[in-house]
Amino acid sequence: MMTLSQSVVVHAPRDVVFEYVTDPARLADWIPPMVEAREIVGSGAGQQYEWTYKLAGLLFRGQTVVVEYVPNELSVHQAIGAATSIWTIQTSSHDGGTELSIKIAYDVPTPVLGRLAERVIVRRDARNLEVALANVKDVLEAE
Repeated sequence: MMTLSQSVVVHAPRDVVFEYVTDPARLADWIPPMVEAREIVGSGAGQQYEWTYKLAGLLFRGQTVVVEYVPNELSVHQAIGAATSIWTIQTSSHDGGTELSIKIAYDVPTPVLGRLAERVIVRRDARNLEVALANVKDVLEAE
């Protein structure tokens, strides 16, 4: 399993940042390869949704369940499907703003893409996470 982890300080209230990044309906707004999240059921722990993600020109579909949830602090999303992952989203107060940290543990679908593509995918995923966090910062600081 591969792991990526990055943080960013967003000059916006913690509850605003947390609500934005944990709302499945907004995922495609800030995560570059996310095509859509749909069939959203519930909120907090137990919330479920389906998603479509584009990776290396291929569309992957799956489901996510929120397995742990502490309002405005922590949300852990477990995804199953063609690509499995666990997203840990945390926020904390930081110098008049909010530190947003995202850790992603995931399996690269090697049988589909091949071992040679694995390194390229990991580098691309790291860049996508960096862009995703920059997108959150840009959107929420502009509001």
